[in-house]
Amino acid sequence: MISTNGGGDGKVAVCVTGASGFIASWLVKLLLQRGYTVNATVRDPSDEKKTTHLLGLDGAKERLHLFKANLLEEGSFDSAIEGCVGVFHTASPVALSTVDPQAEMIDPAVKGTLNVLKSCAKYPSVKRMVLTSSVASVVYTGKPVDQDSVADETWLSDPEFCKEHKSPQLWYPLGKTLAEMAAWDFAKENGIDMVTIHPGFVIGPFLHPALCTSVGMILSLVNGK
Repeated sequence: MISTNGGGDGKVAVCVTGASGFIASWLVKLLLQRGYTVNATVRDPSDEKKTTHLLGLDGAKERLHLFKANLLEEGSFDSAIEGCVGVFHTASPVALSTVDPQAEMIDPAVKGTLNVLKSCAKYPSVKRMVLTSSVASVVYTGKPVDQDSVADETWLSDPEFCKEHKSPQLWYPLGKTLAEMAAWDFAKENGIDMVTIHPGFVIGPFLHPALCTSVGMILSLVNGK
């Protein structure tokens, strides 16, 4: 498992995918503070708008390494995950509307998660994979919910329910649900110790120099847009 005591002198490496996002940026910051070496994946390491805030973090000069990776390209996470004891997978498309749901939302979520897991399976050094899922993969069950309902490990959103409603807002839950289902199957078949987290709306101080998608979505609810 990933030690809560930190990586000490930087000899312990972990990987964070989608490192320029809100949650991932904070993960990188906290992992560096705890002494880990961090292999962070981004789509374009040369995009300063997405990487400057990461490179400016305390400890980044000595222990942060950026890697280019594509969710849809199998094997592109290999170099970032090799030698790591843990992997935090946060990379996933976030949008309220889409022109091509399959290509823009579903495939990157499902295939991307499996590609990261396939890379994890290649390296015995990986002791745990932490998957950032979403509350969206839990709440859209189509079942009646009352004050006595308790969401536990048996709850997952119903893919058919999401597909039938054909709402732009339900493509994201569908992608997250299918990705988590595929991830659990792969992890069990390949003996990977995996943990999922299900954030709801995530807001707070952000490290990114510009509004990232998730923060912009929340602000749109606050300001009525």
